[in-house]
Amino acid sequence: MPVSPNELSELRQQIDEIDSQLVKLLAQRAKITAKVGKYKSQVGLPIYVPEREAELIAKRRVDAEQQNVSPVLIEDLLRRIMRESYHTQNVEYLCTNPKIHKIVVIGGAGALGRIFVDMFKRSGYSVQLLEPNDWPNADSILSDAGLVLVAVPIKLTESIISKLTDLPLDCVLVDITSTKQKPLAAMMAVHKGPVLGLHPMFGPDVASLVKQVVVVCHGRDAEQYEWLLQQIRIWGGILQQTTAKEHDDAMVFIQVMRHFCSFVFGSHLASENPDLQQLISLSSPIYRLELAMVGRLFAQDPALYADIIFDNKDSVALLTEFSVKFTQALDLVSAGNKVEFIKQFLKIGTWFGDYSKQCLVDSRKLLLKADDDRSLSEDC
Repeated sequence: MPVSPNELSELRQQIDEIDSQLVKLLAQRAKITAKVGKYKSQVGLPIYVPEREAELIAKRRVDAEQQNVSPVLIEDLLRRIMRESYHTQNVEYLCTNPKIHKIVVIGGAGALGRIFVDMFKRSGYSVQLLEPNDWPNADSILSDAGLVLVAVPIKLTESIISKLTDLPLDCVLVDITSTKQKPLAAMMAVHKGPVLGLHPMFGPDVASLVKQVVVVCHGRDAEQYEWLLQQIRIWGGILQQTTAKEHDDAMVFIQVMRHFCSFVFGSHLASENPDLQQLISLSSPIYRLELAMVGRLFAQDPALYADIIFDNKDSVALLTEFSVKFTQALDLVSAGNKVEFIKQFLKIGTWFGDYSKQCLVDSRKLLLKADDDRSLSEDC
């Protein structure tokens, strides 16, 4: 029998009551995770433990199947809830090296530098900034530093490092620049003590370091800065170790090529001047996402991206080769050679292998989430 208006009203009321219970349960869960975070900060456990998260999700997926509930839905809900809980735990952390007298962050007032200043302070370290106006007093500021972190723009990094000639021998010298070979060599030349190159693979808008990748390029005396790496793990960061050369070679593809392509795409859109709102309204979530990734670039500091693209020694060679590939693909279209296009398409797909299939699955999940919260809606 069809549902009557009164029955529909009652059903909706039941849903409202259940939703209200869900909110209360989430509030209870948040209180418990806050206590978990406090315990972790006391004993030095990482905020993010991949094994624990995977185990929790696997168990709840089984529960969902037994209750005839979509395990995909439950996993999506849990991941969103856990992301929020990581943020509630992101308050204070165990200090892995309380013997450090002082940490100096050169460029600590900058966008990325501020994140590290904040994280160090939350971990109980004494932190002092060294900004342009402070250089007349640099000797006294640096004299008793246990760690000096260089967080300045790429174009300034080597010149700043060259000034650090009188650091204490046991002071750890670190940079967080997006190129690694030149800064690491400069630090090794100027400082005889422990040296480390880091590249945080995130921007200044992150809410925490949980699940954020930090590339580690070892320099000298690794045992003397292991405490810093452990501190980053406690913050929730994921450390990926590589050599400085391997890092710079990879960044040509990860950063230079992607940013340059976005720049050219944005440049072409601006010169053609189509109706941007119409493009957005006519696009499905996947196309809005792609457009959003291009638009996102132009909401940020142009000098940062100019440094990334211009300061990598392999940029010109790779981008030149890319332009050759672009021209070759355009020639196929101009000649109407669909057969060769499909042949190359399949060959490239073979190179990507199973990763392309996983990307298809992951992107579907991403698009569903984006469409649910309208973060890629026509009104964005």
